[in-house]
Amino acid sequence: GHVEEIQFPEWLSNVVLVPKPGGKWRICIDFRDLNKACPKDFDPLPRIDQLVDSTSGCELLSMMDAFQGYHLKMLAPEDRKRVSFITPAGTFCYTAMPFELKNAGATYQCLVNKIFRHQIGRKMEVYLDDMLVKSKKTQDHVKDLEETFSVLRKYKLKLNPGKCAFGVRGGRFLGFMVTQRGIEANPQRSRLF
Repeated sequence: GHVEEIQFPEWLSNVVLVPKPGGKWRICIDFRDLNKACPKDFDPLPRIDQLVDSTSGCELLSMMDAFQGYHLKMLAPEDRKRVSFITPAGTFCYTAMPFELKNAGATYQCLVNKIFRHQIGRKMEVYLDDMLVKSKKTQDHVKDLEETFSVLRKYKLKLNPGKCAFGVRGGRFLGFMVTQRGIEANPQRSRLF
């Protein structure tokens, strides 16, 4: 797994339950105090408007969601004692980067930018754990997906199948409805007045 028992934590945080859409719950660690003590990583995230605009003119799209992608980044042993948490079963620490840390998003974005560097901007866009493979021509889409899957396998990055859509002419990406024509109104965000 991504956690291990620890005897002498340097920093201790509590476990909290956070509601998820659909009535489910997510177990999270409350790293607010630790995050206050950490300097901010100023690596910028990609601009959402540019990522969404880049889909214009693409005949086929595939939207994918990385499953526990943050856990690709292993923590150095000396840092694990800082990401400790207490439960009724004992005190544990993360061995891989948890998503609740202040700089986890920027760190993860740098990681995916490196592993998909040959595709980003051409055949693919990535924003944190949201990925989009885009093909100008329908006949290129399978080849573009194969290239992406090859990278996913190489780095043992898994997908959340319930949040993926393959070979579609349009769909939701980063909260926007994208099609070959560009951005369209998102019915989930539209309201009648």
